Amino acid sequence: MSLKKIAEMTGASISTVSRVLNNRDYNCASSELKDKIWEAAKEIQYVPNESARNLKLGASSGHTAPIRNLAVILERFASLDDDPFFRELYRSVEQAAFACGCTISSVCFSEPDLTALRREKADGYILLGRSSTQFLQYLKKISRNIVSISRNPTQFEVDEIICDGRSAAVCAMEYLIGKGYRHIAYIGDCSYEDRYVGYCDTMIRNGLPMDYAAIFPTDQTVKSGRAAMKKLLAGNTAEAVFCANDATAIGALQGWKEYQNAGKMPALISIDNITAAEEVTPALTTVHIPHEDMGKAAVKVLLDRIQKGHTEHLRVEFPSRLVIRESC
Repeated sequence: MSLKKIAEMTGASISTVSRVLNNRDYNCASSELKDKIWEAAKEIQYVPNESARNLKLGASSGHTAPIRNLAVILERFASLDDDPFFRELYRSVEQAAFACGCTISSVCFSEPDLTALRREKADGYILLGRSSTQFLQYLKKISRNIVSISRNPTQFEVDEIICDGRSAAVCAMEYLIGKGYRHIAYIGDCSYEDRYVGYCDTMIRNGLPMDYAAIFPTDQTVKSGRAAMKKLLAGNTAEAVFCANDATAIGALQGWKEYQNAGKMPALISIDNITAAEEVTPALTTVHIPHEDMGKAAVKVLLDRIQKGHTEHLRVEFPSRLVIRESC
């Protein structure tokens, strides 16, 4: 299959298709078009010419490198559209796999079909975000070739690429406290979530009272963030709000704009630094999670595992950093 075929499927020019597929930093005029190009490439299992040349050279020298088929699993959500961070993380994985001459054979969401997973026999599996212990144990019976990309480390159950959510939360909270805020609300997951632990630890360490009426457990989507902010505005006087991810914070901004008696918006900070974080008004102050580098590292670690380059479970940890914008 060729770039021309993908261009015909998407309505893009051949040059645009080539730039999107071969240049990670290329900014396509339309994010929707970029997504369509990647979907078309996956559908026809397109392999870049560079990878094909490498395979040909390997065959001529007696060292043929097989094309690896990878499966991606997002157990926490029903769709990549539920959380823009995971959508962007998936695109990073997809591009890294593509550059290494791999194909992504399937993408499974919440409550994956375990029978289908076993039948598929992918060469390796990439987990996006946290997975349940039960599912992880099942997947380990299918394959040892598993890598997780997450903000919540496991106890070396599998290879993992992380950016520690607890450290990111502490960074966000210390910034708010440093600006003089004392009554800080939390919107996000509270169940086995490192970002919530970081919020609580920082409040306690700084001698600030824990107001449980200012803690709003959610599933960390735009919709739940919007609803939580409306509840907060109706009955709480928080000076600032820490949201566990950007999707929640974007929903919180919507909730504030829709609330009839909104008044002055509390300072707002979150975690992820997705593309939309700088496009909303006001632009979000957030903690950057380097999802592009994490996706690239995950593919490399998984391929090394498949090729038996390492046998012990390993952890690659990336740092987070604060990005200051107008919301705080």
